[in-house]
Amino acid sequence: MAEIQVKVPDIGDFKDVAVIELLVKPGDTVAVEQSLVTVESDKASMEIPSSHAGKVKSLSVKLGDTVNEGSVILVLEAEGAASETKPAPEPAQQAPAATQTAAPAAAPAAGGGGLVEVQVPDIGDFKDVAVIEVLVKPGDVVKTEQSLITVESDKASMEIPSSHAGTVKELKVKVGDKVNQGSVVLTLAASSPSPAGAGEGRGEGGAASSSAAPASGPAPSPSPQPSPPSGRGSPLPSAVAYSGSADLDCDVLVLGGGPGGYSAAFRAADLGLKVVLVERYAQLGGVCLNVGCIPSKALLHVAAVMDEVSHLAALGIDYGGSPKLDIDKLRTHKEKVIGKLTGGLGAMAKMRKVTTVRGYGTFVGSNHVEVEETSGTGQEKTGKKQVVQFKRAIIAAGSQAVRLPFMPEDPRVVDSTGALALRSVPKKMLILGGGIIGLEMGTVYSTLGARLDVVEMLDGLMQGADRDLVKVWQKLNAPRFDNIMLKTKTVAAKATAAGIEVSFEGEGAPAPQTYDLVLQAVGRSPNGKKIGADKVGVAVTDRGFINVDIQMRTNAPHIFAIGDIVGQPMLAHKAVHEAHVAAEVIAGELKGDEALAKSAFNARVIPSVAYTDPEVAWVGLTEDQAKAQGIKVKKGLFPWTASGRAIANGRDEGMTKLLFDDSPEAHGHGKILGGGIVGTHAGDMIGEVALAIEMGADAVDIGKTIHPHPTLGESIGMAAEVAHGSCTDLPPQRR
Repeated sequence: MAEIQVKVPDIGDFKDVAVIELLVKPGDTVAVEQSLVTVESDKASMEIPSSHAGKVKSLSVKLGDTVNEGSVILVLEAEGAASETKPAPEPAQQAPAATQTAAPAAAPAAGGGGLVEVQVPDIGDFKDVAVIEVLVKPGDVVKTEQSLITVESDKASMEIPSSHAGTVKELKVKVGDKVNQGSVVLTLAASSPSPAGAGEGRGEGGAASSSAAPASGPAPSPSPQPSPPSGRGSPLPSAVAYSGSADLDCDVLVLGGGPGGYSAAFRAADLGLKVVLVERYAQLGGVCLNVGCIPSKALLHVAAVMDEVSHLAALGIDYGGSPKLDIDKLRTHKEKVIGKLTGGLGAMAKMRKVTTVRGYGTFVGSNHVEVEETSGTGQEKTGKKQVVQFKRAIIAAGSQAVRLPFMPEDPRVVDSTGALALRSVPKKMLILGGGIIGLEMGTVYSTLGARLDVVEMLDGLMQGADRDLVKVWQKLNAPRFDNIMLKTKTVAAKATAAGIEVSFEGEGAPAPQTYDLVLQAVGRSPNGKKIGADKVGVAVTDRGFINVDIQMRTNAPHIFAIGDIVGQPMLAHKAVHEAHVAAEVIAGELKGDEALAKSAFNARVIPSVAYTDPEVAWVGLTEDQAKAQGIKVKKGLFPWTASGRAIANGRDEGMTKLLFDDSPEAHGHGKILGGGIVGTHAGDMIGEVALAIEMGADAVDIGKTIHPHPTLGESIGMAAEVAHGSCTDLPPQRR
């Protein structure tokens, strides 16, 4: 076998990047494109893949080394020369910006005879990911690269494709199972002896074989291109030509007026571009402002005040009896909150000369969108249509609530939008799904008088957060629930005169129960298949996601995508930052500004918040993830029973936890890797932890930052002091 030096390929503008992880060792057998090391700059981390297949003879780098393009990573006893030069790796954000599709992996099944074990391939840093959907069954005929299962971590979901074509013999996993790299998904009676060639289409993190140059402006440095929706071999759609006339023209068309969409439109306008914004609602703001984040927080605030007042009698302040609910006034209050915000957005759009077109937008050609006009307070179509011609487009079309197919069409079965309509307060309510949305709405309805049941397929509520944080929330909220059904799924439902009768299956399954209201909160699905993306040449995954690179560019060079439609986490604050990147890149290309054209979404972390009572917030690495991945961390935990402000507020059930790198390479001064807070106003404080991670702060940096006293926020500084061993607000630590 020939000895090959595997080198760092072209990694763009990144120089002197540090090796932070060695993914192979001498003696390991590696495949083409298998990740060898992880490197990190001050802006992004990326994995360096192998250009050849073979056995690792020696490593040429160690942890802490800095490398550049051309640096030798290792020496390989190669099985053969690569058929083509491999492209630069795509920076792998700690919080991925899009739903991924893993490259396939397979191994011959024991005994041969044409049977193949299809395994979970290299999926990066994701460990113990849950199977949330099985897409095939025994007897199905599958193609190479066809998606077999969907797995999900707290940060991203991905589809696992088949490495071979053939007939499914046996499934080795079921919904709820946890899998890792190498886990067997199924056995296949293969009709093709080998997987798709590595040279087809785009590889993971690879660049397209060719890409169109911008219509005008400079040619900025090439950026990593997005992977196709279903692996290397998937054909990409071709854009179609539109022969009709246009009613409007613009530099940038933004499809969707939610937080991501209006932020993209406003930023593009501020940079001097002519912008058209298409939004189906009567007011800007999308789902978030109209029927999501904002109205739910208005109701959660009311619920929090009601709960707070109910405890004052024990303190000598008795308002006398139970509160009287006027649900119409409460609904009006919610609508006023929405109106104040959405009205402000409309005014700002006019100030920026952004043209707003109301309706459903669908691509009809490579540079044209057709808008079906909507009217009224809802989304009723009028029959009128307009066509908008654009140079660049930003897709911000968002997502919609998932509806279980067996749930009856009945006003007593609602999604989050229906729950926020607040038509009435049920006596008995079922929440399908133990995630953040369902638990937030459950908090509101419980405070207003409803008794709650919740059913969750996995082994705990509020997946993604550390269990010690969730345990605090669950202990305080136990009185709201009659039943918390874990490892249980809903299998049937029917509408009766008495209510919605629901049947369950699993460990915590009771006999069929009847409910006055059923809230479906089992997730959201992206709207990628509803916008005619194929007409503009944009690839969409089987689940409706659109893959993008770190500049938010799709496989079509003039089309960008942001927000829910590009993948987990589906959060407004992520979408806003992605929006600014897309707008800046477009402005850079159209106006000849090279600095803007190099903008990239390179956030290290994205915080998550459950606005329940108490709130639960976390960012970066969780303690559960650290244990699962074998990452050594030093924990600083400050209980709020030692917080003067929390005690004064009568809410000392919470805690603040910070995690620092405790690897040998950190030499006792490790940077902060993650943090979590449970307690009142946790969501208002988690931003400081995110900033500390972005800035690479250690325990001394945070602990020596003077926080005002007495505040809840000072618990962050004290948690850092605990990790450092210098906290004087707790009993002395045992040495």
